[in-house]
Amino acid sequence: MVLAEWQKTLFLRNESPETRGWLLDVMKCVESLGKRDFTLDEVYAFERHLGDLYPGNQNVKPKIRQQLQYLRDRGFIDFVSRGNYRLRS
Repeated sequence: MVLAEWQKTLFLRNESPETRGWLLDVMKCVESLGKRDFTLDEVYAFERHLGDLYPGNQNVKPKIRQQLQYLRDRGFIDFVSRGNYRLRS
Protein backbone atom coordinates (compact mmCIF):
# COMPACT_ATOMS: atom_id res chain seq x y z
CA MET A 1 0.00 0.00 0.00
CA VAL A 2 2.82 2.41 0.89
CA LEU A 3 4.63 1.54 -2.33
CA ALA A 4 1.49 2.18 -4.39
CA GLU A 5 1.05 5.60 -2.75
CA TRP A 6 4.70 6.47 -3.34
CA GLN A 7 4.52 5.41 -6.99
CA LYS A 8 1.67 7.86 -7.57
CA THR A 9 4.11 10.72 -7.06
CA LEU A 10 6.96 9.43 -9.26
CA PHE A 11 5.96 11.88 -12.01
CA LEU A 12 7.35 14.68 -9.82
CA ARG A 13 10.90 13.50 -10.30
CA ASN A 14 10.86 14.62 -13.96
CA GLU A 15 9.74 18.17 -13.16
CA SER A 16 11.82 21.28 -12.57
CA PRO A 17 12.27 22.39 -8.95
CA GLU A 18 9.85 25.31 -9.38
CA THR A 19 7.19 23.13 -11.01
CA ARG A 20 7.67 20.51 -8.31
CA GLY A 21 7.27 23.21 -5.69
CA TRP A 22 3.99 24.46 -7.12
CA LEU A 23 2.63 20.93 -7.53
CA LEU A 24 3.55 19.92 -4.00
CA ASP A 25 2.17 23.13 -2.52
CA VAL A 26 -1.15 22.78 -4.36
CA MET A 27 -1.29 19.10 -3.36
CA LYS A 28 -0.74 20.12 0.28
CA CYS A 29 -3.55 22.68 0.03
CA VAL A 30 -5.93 20.10 -1.40
CA GLU A 31 -4.98 17.51 1.20
CA SER A 32 -5.33 20.06 4.02
CA LEU A 33 -9.02 20.40 3.14
CA GLY A 34 -9.39 16.98 4.73
CA LYS A 35 -11.95 15.62 2.34
CA ARG A 36 -12.05 13.62 -0.84
CA ASP A 37 -14.39 15.91 -2.83
CA PHE A 38 -13.46 19.56 -3.13
CA THR A 39 -14.17 22.60 -5.26
CA LEU A 40 -12.01 25.01 -7.17
CA ASP A 41 -13.23 27.81 -4.89
CA GLU A 42 -11.96 25.90 -1.86
CA VAL A 43 -8.50 25.71 -3.43
CA TYR A 44 -8.74 29.38 -4.45
CA ALA A 45 -9.04 30.12 -0.72
CA PHE A 46 -5.29 29.38 -0.58
CA GLU A 47 -4.52 32.13 -3.12
CA ARG A 48 -2.96 34.44 -0.54
CA HIS A 49 -0.91 31.62 1.01
CA LEU A 50 0.41 30.50 -2.38
CA GLY A 51 1.01 34.11 -3.39
CA ASP A 52 3.15 34.56 -0.29
CA LEU A 53 5.14 31.43 -1.21
CA TYR A 54 5.62 32.64 -4.81
CA PRO A 55 5.68 36.46 -4.64
CA GLY A 56 6.94 36.75 -8.22
CA ASN A 57 3.78 35.15 -9.60
CA GLN A 58 1.03 37.70 -10.23
CA ASN A 59 -1.37 35.08 -11.66
CA VAL A 60 -1.94 32.72 -8.77
CA LYS A 61 -5.49 31.63 -9.66
CA PRO A 62 -4.54 30.60 -13.22
CA LYS A 63 -1.52 28.78 -11.77
CA ILE A 64 -3.78 26.90 -9.33
CA ARG A 65 -6.02 25.83 -12.22
CA GLN A 66 -2.98 24.76 -14.23
CA GLN A 67 -1.67 22.64 -11.35
CA LEU A 68 -5.07 21.00 -10.82
CA GLN A 69 -5.17 20.14 -14.52
CA TYR A 70 -1.69 18.67 -14.29
CA LEU A 71 -2.62 16.64 -11.20
CA ARG A 72 -5.73 15.43 -13.03
CA ASP A 73 -3.68 14.39 -16.05
CA ARG A 74 -1.28 12.48 -13.79
CA GLY A 75 -4.08 10.60 -12.06
CA PHE A 76 -3.77 12.25 -8.65
CA ILE A 77 -7.24 13.84 -8.81
CA ASP A 78 -10.37 13.43 -10.91
CA PHE A 79 -12.37 16.19 -12.57
CA VAL A 80 -15.99 15.56 -11.54
CA SER A 81 -17.75 18.56 -13.07
CA ARG A 82 -17.12 22.24 -13.60
CA GLY A 83 -15.27 23.45 -10.50
CA ASN A 84 -15.55 20.09 -8.72
CA TYR A 85 -12.76 17.61 -8.13
CA ARG A 86 -12.14 14.38 -6.25
CA LEU A 87 -8.93 13.00 -4.77
CA ARG A 88 -8.19 9.53 -6.01
CA SER A 89 -7.82 7.02 -3.23
